[in-house]
Amino acid sequence: MKILFRVLLLTLLGISLGNCSSNKSKKASAASSPKTVANTQYRAPTVKGPVPLNPDMNLPSNFGAGCVTLSRGSTAYPYVAMTFDDGPHPQNTPRLLDMLRARNIKATFYMIGRSVDMYPQIVRRVVAEGHEVGNHSYSHRLLSKLSDDELLRDLSQTRDAIGRAAGVQPRTMRPPYGSLLQRQRELVHSQLGYPTVSWSVDPLDWKRPGPSVVTSRILAGAGNGAVVLSHDLHAPTVEAMPATLDGLLRRGYKFVTVSQMIALSTSAAPAAPRVAAGPAAETAMARP
Repeated sequence: MKILFRVLLLTLLGISLGNCSSNKSKKASAASSPKTVANTQYRAPTVKGPVPLNPDMNLPSNFGAGCVTLSRGSTAYPYVAMTFDDGPHPQNTPRLLDMLRARNIKATFYMIGRSVDMYPQIVRRVVAEGHEVGNHSYSHRLLSKLSDDELLRDLSQTRDAIGRAAGVQPRTMRPPYGSLLQRQRELVHSQLGYPTVSWSVDPLDWKRPGPSVVTSRILAGAGNGAVVLSHDLHAPTVEAMPATLDGLLRRGYKFVTVSQMIALSTSAAPAAPRVAAGPAAETAMARP
C-alpha cells in the first residue's frame, strides 16, 4: 500500500509540475512576442516593373560670377532641375532619395539650417548620393525684412551647418517665400558668391492639393530649362514624385542640378545680363 501510495503521489506531482511548466512557457512566449503597432506612416505603392532612367550625363557644374538671379535655365536644352525646399525631413527625405536613386536622378535640396543641425545624417546621404545642397536660410524667416548684417549672418549660419553635417558648401541660395530685394541679392552674390535661385514651375504643393494635382501641375508647367519648386517637407509631395518623375522622363526631359543649369545657361549666352531669366527679382513669390 505504501508503495502504491508513493506511485500515485509522484504521478499527481508530475502532472502538477507539467502544467506549471506549460503555463510558464506560454507566459514567456506571450511576453517575448512583439506587440502589433499600427503603421501610421503611409507608404506610396511600389512601382511595378522597371522605371525610366535619367541618362548618365557629364555636364559642367562650374559657373562664373555673372549670374545673380536664376528662375529658368536655357531653353535650348530639354533639361529640368527638380528642387526640394524646407528639408531635410526625417521620413520624407529618405523616401524621396530612394525614388530619385531608382531613376538615376540628381536633384537640388534647399535646406533649412535648423533642420540640418537636427538631421545631419540625412544631409550626408543627400551629398553621398550626388545631389546638390542649397542654402535656404537657418529658420525660414522673411529675409527681405532683415538688415544686411542679419541677412549675411543667417545665411552664413546655414552654410556652416551644412559644412559641419556633410563637409560641403552650398553654391546657391533660395530665400524663403522667394522674397529678397534686388539690392539684397546683389549683396549676397558679392559677399557669399550665391546666385539667388527662384523657379519657373510652382505646383503650390504647400497647399496640399493632393499628389495627383501636384503631378499634373508640374507636367503641365514643365518645359526646357524649367526649375521646378517642390517641398520634401510635405508627404503628399513625395507621394506625387514617382508619377511626376516618370512622366517627365517619358516626355524626354533630362534632370540636372541647379549648378548644372546655371553653367549651361551662362555658357550658352555669355553676353547675357546678370539676371539670367525670369521676372523682376524684387517680386516676392507667395508660399510658406
